[in-house]
Amino acid sequence: MQRRDFFKRAGGASLVLGASTFGTKTAQAGTEYKWKMVTAWPKNFPGMGTGANRLAELIGELSGGRIRVKVYGAGELVPAFEVFDAVAQGTAEMGHSSASYWKGKSETAQFFTAVPFGMTAQERNGWLYHGGGLALWTELYAGFGLVPAPAGNTGVQMGGWFNRKIKSLADLSGLKMRIPGLGGEILKRAGGTPVNLPGSELFIALQSGAIDATEWAEPYNDLAFGLHKAAKYYYYPGVHEPGSTLEAIINRAVFEALPADLQSIVLNACKGTLQNYLPCGFSGG
Repeated sequence: MQRRDFFKRAGGASLVLGASTFGTKTAQAGTEYKWKMVTAWPKNFPGMGTGANRLAELIGELSGGRIRVKVYGAGELVPAFEVFDAVAQGTAEMGHSSASYWKGKSETAQFFTAVPFGMTAQERNGWLYHGGGLALWTELYAGFGLVPAPAGNTGVQMGGWFNRKIKSLADLSGLKMRIPGLGGEILKRAGGTPVNLPGSELFIALQSGAIDATEWAEPYNDLAFGLHKAAKYYYYPGVHEPGSTLEAIINRAVFEALPADLQSIVLNACKGTLQNYLPCGFSGG
């Protein structure tokens, strides 16, 4: 009789404890965060755009729906080159872009995309995560109220599409080429004129003669823009970007307001996207 009474009481205590635990989990799970992610890529663009989509999906999956991220392609909420400001100002909680676009904010930002004749994708990941690179990047962006995270890498890029043959250094003189970042600095010193344009404008600019050449990423991505229809000559490899890191940027105040587990989920979703971002520019779906 005493044993039955013991189990009866223990069972009741378990029910109370279980109800208390369940109530705590429900309260935590009931807190949902709705984020906007603005990107520098056209909506659903193969590689960059689909990579951003997959990152948003992954954050939702890993958080059990506690963070829901809606993706806006370039021009839907803000233009491609206003992603940095939109996230810093809180217009959107998150962005997906390339640090090479933010030279006007800081010359140093360009180093976190690629360095001409520099590191490959794997080497850059080693530097970022194990060589102090991400710490430097975080320190830089902290001044703008942002948290950066690697979230993709294009691998070795192509040299680009040209409307005339390039046989010597002299042929670069006067060449107007869409090429951002440190690669643009090399072209400038070789006598050319670097131009920074968002991807959605490349075909018309090349076809109309507004630019003489453009680099973008790889054949997979170039095909999506139809660049082969606007220029005759294609050159490889792209020594300007031997391994180009793509970035996720998060509003720092928004990030720091998250519980610790959700902060970890967001950062690890970015890392998972980086790891699954294949050199051909295709990411996870």
